[in-house]
Amino acid sequence: RGQNKPCIDLETGMCYVTSQNHGFAVKEERLEEYGLTVWWLNADDMTIEGIKHRRKPVIATQFHPEASPGPYDTEYVFDLFMNMMGVNG
Repeated sequence: RGQNKPCIDLETGMCYVTSQNHGFAVKEERLEEYGLTVWWLNADDMTIEGIKHRRKPVIATQFHPEASPGPYDTEYVFDLFMNMMGVNG
């Protein structure tokens, strides 16, 4: 929990400084069964910070993408969501 938590976007390899306030984590072992894949990892403890569905327009993050956590804001998560809704909504 807290601010300034580094998270890695596994699709781009970019690391972003995020703000978080969660006390639970997603377990990876059953993601594939539901068509989900790991999208983000916490660089400190390697816990899952984001997931995506392989075929459906479903994304989720554990951090706050709307914050201004650092020099590389994760606002693009909202852009991705809006594009998904426009194409598939």
